[in-house]
Amino acid sequence: MATLRFTTAGESHGPGLVAIVEGLPAGLELDRDRLDREMARRQLGHGRGGRMKIESDSVEIRSGVRHGRTLGSPVAVLVANRDYANWEERMSPWPVDAAVEEVHTPRPGHADLAGLLKYGHSDVRNVLERASARETAARVAAGALAKELLHTFGVSVHSHVVQIGSVRATERPDPSAEDFTGVDESPVRCLDPRASEAMVAEIDRLRKANESLGGVFEVRAFGLVPGLGSHVGWDERLDSRLAQALVSIQAVKGVSVGEAWEVAGRPGSESHDEIFWSGEQGWHRETNRAGGVEGGTSNGEPLTVLAALKPISTLTKPLRSVDTETMEPAEALRERTDSTVVPAAGVVGEAMTALVLARCYREKFGGDHIGDALGALSAYRERIGWRR
Repeated sequence: MATLRFTTAGESHGPGLVAIVEGLPAGLELDRDRLDREMARRQLGHGRGGRMKIESDSVEIRSGVRHGRTLGSPVAVLVANRDYANWEERMSPWPVDAAVEEVHTPRPGHADLAGLLKYGHSDVRNVLERASARETAARVAAGALAKELLHTFGVSVHSHVVQIGSVRATERPDPSAEDFTGVDESPVRCLDPRASEAMVAEIDRLRKANESLGGVFEVRAFGLVPGLGSHVGWDERLDSRLAQALVSIQAVKGVSVGEAWEVAGRPGSESHDEIFWSGEQGWHRETNRAGGVEGGTSNGEPLTVLAALKPISTLTKPLRSVDTETMEPAEALRERTDSTVVPAAGVVGEAMTALVLARCYREKFGGDHIGDALGALSAYRERIGWRR
């Protein structure tokens, strides 16, 4: 069975980040500009810190592609860390002559202390460098490749910010793919102009108070066929795969597919999407409370997934902690940080969603060459009478 998988490597201030994507079919044409645009989108958002002024992320393909087309072999992507020049001694893979100061004050809410205890380190930096959200640059690079595959299948993946801090956008019922055209022009990637302005003000207000902010983003995918994922095994369910993928993003604490918390308080007659059929539309729904997934399987409606992020755990006014060497009370590590990453997290959410969906398409339609996969998709659409 054809499948798609990826892994990342690298530390926040190391030489760079690497993503390796296996399972892309041969012959897939890649758009270099589109790949680099995805990387630039991850750096957007009001409330980002000084790191984004240093980095200018782009995709460097190191294997698996020749003359703009995939070869069917693993694709290796490098995202260089420009900031490494300022950290070369501290992050050198080999011993250095200079004394390197260790970090002994873990941050509440971060992986610092748990990682220190688990792996037996004395220096918190051995944990925080990998746990850092800088790692998501490699995920977005991998997701950009997945998006190229989905684009060929007629699928698009988008995101927008629903909430930052106490400010929540006005709900937009059933936005279309076209509604996301200008979302990156908003300083917080929000589709509601009034809420966007209020979110910026909220970020500025709390930044002055040395606070960080969390929030909620939504990912929507359009053009999916029914039948991605399966009800037959717990690990094959599309919604469980999406939940795992999105909650793996740093700071994400909750995920819902469709109207999860809303329907929990409604009667059944107001919670499900009635089924219709017509000669013009074929199978269709008039509502999409399920978010495009029923019984662990896509039903052909737009996919809707929301993710909630906690505030960043690095604060400009640190919380109380304990020195891991002396066991004395201490302030937590003060590290360069953002005020909020919710706008950028939406882009990472797109990448993770695209990687899950691309894997589902590979499993269902297979094919060593992209033409084989497209042929299988076409035959499937004809068999089920899918008209969208």
